[in-house]
Amino acid sequence: MKPTIIYCYDAYCGWCYGFSPIMRSVATLYADRLQFEVLSGGMILPESPQPISTTAEYIKGAYKEVETLTGIKFGKDYLWHIFNAGESDWFPNSEKPAVAMCIFKEIYPDQQVSFAADLQYALHYEGRDLCDNEAYRHLLEKYAIPAVPFYEKLASEEYKEKARYEFALCRQLQVTGYPTVLLQVSESKFFLLARGFTDESTLVQRIEAALADLNRN
Repeated sequence: MKPTIIYCYDAYCGWCYGFSPIMRSVATLYADRLQFEVLSGGMILPESPQPISTTAEYIKGAYKEVETLTGIKFGKDYLWHIFNAGESDWFPNSEKPAVAMCIFKEIYPDQQVSFAADLQYALHYEGRDLCDNEAYRHLLEKYAIPAVPFYEKLASEEYKEKARYEFALCRQLQVTGYPTVLLQVSESKFFLLARGFTDESTLVQRIEAALADLNRN
């Protein structure tokens, strides 16, 4: 099998948002040498819908830390929901963006990292509610994806099962936080490249070291 970078992320993860430019850059850098697969982790899966106010206090402090360390910016439309959580109609749930990712991966398997970054930008900068079907329409236009079959799949049990399989796969890979990056070189052999935010030079060094180890063996 061709060595594969497995990027375990969640659309609602602010640290993954800060990490997304690095993943995009690395995906471009290694496009001819490695495959890339994005797995959704299912970070927020409440048994019953919970309002954004349950996490807003944490995010108020955490987003500044993400901005400082990564250089990325959170948009005012997103932050409105954080600082006005009592008025927000957001009930975050990781399932729908994970389903959207499963659909997209079948259409454009080579652009998974870009689509993940686009989903995160839609939420964290543009302030789109990823639990709302309309949050995806601009991306359908960007990637020339027909709307009717996309929305049929988005509502289908079949694609929800695909998303749940990815959540289970992340657990099986012992992923406990996001972002996590692994290099799979065989059915059973994985290198852990990043757990949590990692700068690009460090990530590249780890990829090169893993590939060198693979070539020696």
